[in-house]
Amino acid sequence: MSRVLTYAKAINEALFQSMERDASVFILGEDVAKMGGDFGITQGISYKWPDRIFDTALSESAILGLSNGAALCGLRPVPEIMFADFLGVCYDQLVNNAAKLRFMFQGKAGAPITVRAVQGAGIRCAYHHSACVESWFMNTPGLVVVSPSSPYEAKGMLNAAIRNDNPVIFLEHKLLYNTKGEVPEEYYEVPLYEAEVEREGSDVTIIGLQITLPMAHAAAKQLEKKGVSCEIIDLRTVAPYDKETLKASVAKTGRLVIAQEGPRCGGWAAELSAMISEDLFEYLRAPIKRVTSLDVPIAFAPALEDFVLPKTEQIVAACEALMEY
Repeated sequence: MSRVLTYAKAINEALFQSMERDASVFILGEDVAKMGGDFGITQGISYKWPDRIFDTALSESAILGLSNGAALCGLRPVPEIMFADFLGVCYDQLVNNAAKLRFMFQGKAGAPITVRAVQGAGIRCAYHHSACVESWFMNTPGLVVVSPSSPYEAKGMLNAAIRNDNPVIFLEHKLLYNTKGEVPEEYYEVPLYEAEVEREGSDVTIIGLQITLPMAHAAAKQLEKKGVSCEIIDLRTVAPYDKETLKASVAKTGRLVIAQEGPRCGGWAAELSAMISEDLFEYLRAPIKRVTSLDVPIAFAPALEDFVLPKTEQIVAACEALMEY
């Protein structure tokens, strides 16, 4: 049975249901217990399981270090990092410990950790609280990087992440918390590592993620009036990403626009562009276009923040430019 839930409530429900199903799941982080987290995502859990949710000191390295140890001992920690920018503080614990444990121990031990973190710009959080960090981690083998775009995906992918035996960085966009969508009441999982074709089209493929997906849909509606048919793909898992779905779409349309929030240089859009250029060059009718943030930090000033972020009209312009080939 489906109901309409917010993205935030869908994540909260996934945590409740995963903890009900598996006694090895526990939560830790700054103010996650009594306060329910900075964004209220863990509200109510401490009343049901006071011994399975823990407020920690303000130390991301300690949170991830404890999580690594607990995971090695057979538990499934779900640490919350209040803002994804702070993953830089515990970067060593993620990339030099959690990501490599299963490989080092030949699968006999690992770190089944699901690291929840809030990312993204758009609500005037300024320099240290606004980054999109997928690209920081996709260069680290052993880490799974997940960025759900809808309430349905948020619940199903979090359940799947918690059951996954690899360390998963589960990124939630703060602009999506109040968005609503249909979410089944029962426990379910949305498979990791699979992209989704959200809209079928024949002229241009647009790959988006989180807030660039609604931009892509808005652009597609504008372009449809001009006779341009857009296919839209929700990437969902950034690492390891679903090459086959992307390649099948680009082979059909011959044109590709990638819409990414985050700096252009070294971004996940650059990796997708390189992969398609290497594997599908003969199918391309035009150069690949990237629509990204500018290569600058996110400022506090609203006009500056808005200026550097990707926009619907940029996606429209990129698609129109490709149609000239």
